[in-house]
Amino acid sequence: MVLLQKLHFVGMLIAQFLISTTVVSAAYAFNKPQVRVTTTFADFDARIMDQWGPGGGKFVKISNDSHHPFQERTFGGAKRTEIQGSRIFGSGYPYGANDSSTVAGRPFPFGTWPLWWDQNFMGSNEYGPHLDAIRPGGMLVSVPLRTIADHFNITDTEVYYAIGDKESLLLLMISYVTWCHVVPTWPSRFDPRLPNSTIRLENIIQYFRASSFAVASPEYNNIFARLSSSNSTESTPLPDFIEYSPFRQCINNATFHALPILNKPPSLTPLGKFIVALAFAGEVLIPAFVVVAIGIVLGIGTLFGTVVLSMRYILCSWMPASVKKLLQRRRERRGNRHATAQAIARVRMQELRYENYP
Repeated sequence: MVLLQKLHFVGMLIAQFLISTTVVSAAYAFNKPQVRVTTTFADFDARIMDQWGPGGGKFVKISNDSHHPFQERTFGGAKRTEIQGSRIFGSGYPYGANDSSTVAGRPFPFGTWPLWWDQNFMGSNEYGPHLDAIRPGGMLVSVPLRTIADHFNITDTEVYYAIGDKESLLLLMISYVTWCHVVPTWPSRFDPRLPNSTIRLENIIQYFRASSFAVASPEYNNIFARLSSSNSTESTPLPDFIEYSPFRQCINNATFHALPILNKPPSLTPLGKFIVALAFAGEVLIPAFVVVAIGIVLGIGTLFGTVVLSMRYILCSWMPASVKKLLQRRRERRGNRHATAQAIARVRMQELRYENYP
């Protein structure tokens, strides 16, 4: 029983190692920047928001085993081709936007929930700062986007702002700097309730990722922004210097392609699927798998391994004991013969004494 338990433990370690290496090689081959999305404490199950990833896959529900504030809501399943919304808050939902007057109660197609605005606009207080501690990617932040002078032949006053979770913005900054020659800048906390906030709801020129990320310009004022309907197509036209700006278009393209979104779970190779099946088959198959695996590694079959173990028992246990007994018997017989010879010699000496008696 002890040997079986040890084999089971070793088998689980080998299986977990092979599973992890298979999954890592399949999912992280290109070392992509990622944001972890944890939705349960039962097994700390998590999905990955992947920069450059295509998204897609099946959506799943947040389990109700850990008192998550959004338990039973669906998340995931959206594709990167669906990431772009409009200038209206609540836009950009591939599914789940049944009530266009509110974002409260909606699912999370890309893995994270939307921005929030002052005065509980469209029910967005549900996603307010009281949940920053568990918001995927961290608290909401903003960062100014200025390009290196003369690169796009634009004025120095053309500045845009990106708003989103901290991790997404830090990852995107690399793409902004690389593609759009943005001056690297650290983000700052975003709170639309502050009277001196640089960005207002009316300044948003583009929402992304189910309204969880946005690009804004202080030079733009959308007078239709507070119509409280995400289905609205009415908005104030962009000024020409924004609409046709190569810098803005670069920011838009970089955000579209590089903004982290929830990917489908990584698929296993055939070897990985075989290992997973063995790992969760039960305590009976795991020791058998370990024995077979060890036999293969050593270049011997299971049958030959059994023979080797039997020979080891014979050579190391049974044969030494048998030889010891044989030698002991020989010593005993030799001792008996010696004692008999001595007894015979004494008797013979006694006989000779009688024969020589006068």
